[in-house]
Amino acid sequence: MVDLRTNYLGLQLRNPLIASASPLSKKADTVRQLEDAGVSAIVMYSLFEEQIQNEARALDHYLTRGSESFAEALSYFPDLGNYNVGPKGYLDQIHELKSSVDIPIIGSLNGISEGGWIEYAKLIQQAGADALELNIYYLPTDPTLTSQELEKSYVELVKKVKSSLRIPLAVKLSPYFSALPNFAKQLVEAGADGLVLFNRFYQPDLDVEEMVVKPDLNFSNSSHLRLPLRWTAIMYDRIKTDFAISGGIHSATDLVKAVMAGANVGAVAAVLIERGPQYAATILQQFERWLSDHEYDSVSMMLGAMSQKAVAEPAAFERANYMKILQSLDDSIL
Repeated sequence: MVDLRTNYLGLQLRNPLIASASPLSKKADTVRQLEDAGVSAIVMYSLFEEQIQNEARALDHYLTRGSESFAEALSYFPDLGNYNVGPKGYLDQIHELKSSVDIPIIGSLNGISEGGWIEYAKLIQQAGADALELNIYYLPTDPTLTSQELEKSYVELVKKVKSSLRIPLAVKLSPYFSALPNFAKQLVEAGADGLVLFNRFYQPDLDVEEMVVKPDLNFSNSSHLRLPLRWTAIMYDRIKTDFAISGGIHSATDLVKAVMAGANVGAVAAVLIERGPQYAATILQQFERWLSDHEYDSVSMMLGAMSQKAVAEPAAFERANYMKILQSLDDSIL
């Protein structure tokens, strides 16, 4: 029998399939369905910085620039007092889920500045969360804000949040850093117990008839897996931390790829929203069958088996892959 167990953030999980932050965690009944289908941990939907601070946002030194536009920006936010369930309701939800299921519950904070984050990180811990995912989402639009300043603010935030916690801390990143492995290393040195790759920024659309910017949601698909797959494979065993791949896992094959690249877990949401919580059981059944058919006795045997350090051609993850694809395109046309 195949041993599907894996370790993530110091938590021993029964398999590498976890539910990522999404509305699926808003109801205890749905979370119980996910547990029954085999999901090994739940990442709560995010508590947003704007909910905590609301109109009294206190941005830190590095991110106060451009604040004169904040009043206008408020019109783009939902009703912050009622968005999701609010800060107190969020803590109550963690407590309810912990009493409803046996699998780990991971809290999620989304934002960038210090503000009330340290306080709420502690409250999430006190509510019973087994770990915390820090979803740092900041879009640097100020041309005078340097990358060094921004990265320093991220690192300082991780240090301060981690110093206030006893539970493990994961940091969810975007891919938009010029030297991602170095930045990842800084975050781990600052106290991150794991890295989640990647945060998908939802891009707004333009309504040219109404002349307004409108939000737009497009679910991920398996092609979105390639970006986190590549960077996980590059950083695996070079950055001494746990990895979660988020975005693009829609099938058992996708989960196999994630683990072989070096991810301790694959975080799934879109396919479970589209097909229902019970689809997790299908993914896991097919995942276990794949391991058995390919003579893997355990998940630990395949972890990182196709990372950059393990494959026969490490350059395939770098410029060589780019050149090879262009050559194949030339060959098909000429």
